[in-house]
Amino acid sequence: MPAYDPENIFAKILRGEIPNATVADTDHTLAFDDITPQAPTHVLVIPKGAYVDYADFHANASDAEIADFHRTAAQICADRGVTETGFRAITNAGKDGVQEVPHFHLHLIGGRLLGRMLAKATD
Repeated sequence: MPAYDPENIFAKILRGEIPNATVADTDHTLAFDDITPQAPTHVLVIPKGAYVDYADFHANASDAEIADFHRTAAQICADRGVTETGFRAITNAGKDGVQEVPHFHLHLIGGRLLGRMLAKATD
């Protein structure tokens, strides 16, 4: 796993160096609207701690951080009304997962029919 880069865009957002459209702000979690949304609802949820990816967060975050992160994400889905119609929660990790920002983050995407996430395998 690569080392955490404190100069990544989400670290800068957490330090207040880059503005964001905040959706939720708790002791351990920040959520904001994606600047290039892929659907009517597209919110990024990030922990305030320095975690590179999903595995790092779940291996090293405190129970309070993990619970707050997931409860905040669930509340956002309810607040945005996508729990009724459906949504996707996506996190990318590493090169093969096409992770673009090396700070763990969850995309909450919904508000329209999203289609298949991946094409069916054709063996």
